[in-house]
Amino acid sequence: MLGVTAPERRYVITFGCPDRTGIIARISGFLAEHGGWIVEAAYHTDPDTGWFFTRQVVRADSLPFDAAGLRARFAEVAADLSADSSWQVSDTGERRRAVVLVSKAGHCLYDLLGRVASGELDVDIAAVIGNHESLADITRAHGIPFHHVPFPAEGKAAAFEEVRKLVDEHDPHAVVLARFMQILPADLCREWAGRAINIHHSFLPSFIGAKPYHQAHTRGVKLVGATCHYVTADLDAGPIIDQDVIRVDHGDSVEDMVRKGRDIEKVTLARGLRWHLENRVLVHGNRTVVF
Repeated sequence: MLGVTAPERRYVITFGCPDRTGIIARISGFLAEHGGWIVEAAYHTDPDTGWFFTRQVVRADSLPFDAAGLRARFAEVAADLSADSSWQVSDTGERRRAVVLVSKAGHCLYDLLGRVASGELDVDIAAVIGNHESLADITRAHGIPFHHVPFPAEGKAAAFEEVRKLVDEHDPHAVVLARFMQILPADLCREWAGRAINIHHSFLPSFIGAKPYHQAHTRGVKLVGATCHYVTADLDAGPIIDQDVIRVDHGDSVEDMVRKGRDIEKVTLARGLRWHLENRVLVHGNRTVVF
């Protein structure tokens, strides 16, 4: 049997800055000066804001320093180009960690666990936290700790403080709200900004409240979709990472629509999480550039 070859270690540079001439030359010149071997490069200019975005991937073994050294040296380039404070240098050799928040619906969690177990999604799920115990067994079956944090009608602040402590113990690269049916308080939205990822169906804001699929079925909608986005204090209105749809028709029952909706939620969340973990998503205001 042939051995499995480890993926080539790479450093990923992402940043945005005001658009002007010479940006690409400045970046490539800096990397060439240090022997950097670029294996992937993407660029985008937003004409509405006059902002330039890029994602550069460099072979780690082509540079005479590690990721921290690259970060320290690239800071001068970022400053020269007036890059915003969100610029990053990440190392693919560093394992990515995620913590997943759940309630009762398990379809998104099952899907993520399966993708991780098969090696399709390269991330360590450090813990799953649920405000119900419904998904404890499947989580532990995958060798992952499950923490039950009840959310009483009175005392949610204390519950969220417990969730905060459990999440922050792992310092995760992503906090995934996999159909977690609690609204994050504003302070947690700020603390986990750019890391907390949510998934919701596409019926908002048209069908608000209980039984949105029943409402959509009564209205005769022809598309069911899902939106994966970063969490902000504005409910379900954070920067969008990915969206997708699946068709329904007049012959579909409410149950059919729910099944199709769950399918598209799973795919959209997994894809959005993958892009986030690979540092492909650049946030500017309430919009994203996804390379």
